[in-house]
Amino acid sequence: MPLWLDLLRTPMAAPETPSLRRMRLTWQTLCLSSALVVGLFRPFHRAAGRLAPLTATVLLIVTLGWTVFYLVRKHRADSVFLDLSGSAE
Repeated sequence: MPLWLDLLRTPMAAPETPSLRRMRLTWQTLCLSSALVVGLFRPFHRAAGRLAPLTATVLLIVTLGWTVFYLVRKHRADSVFLDLSGSAE
């Protein structure tokens, strides 16, 4: 079998569990919120006043932390899945 066909038939990631799905949706929401706050900082600063820089900083830190947390959990789930599917062959 050609390598490209073998790779096409090989699962590359674990099926998404409800927990990982919630984590992914939370991560996407945090990323979108961060992009909006940074991209529209001037109107956000006018609306929130002196709290705007602190809010933006906290949001970016939470997004960074959640990204690391999600990627570690996702990598662990994928590794377990691929180990189990590799040993089944």
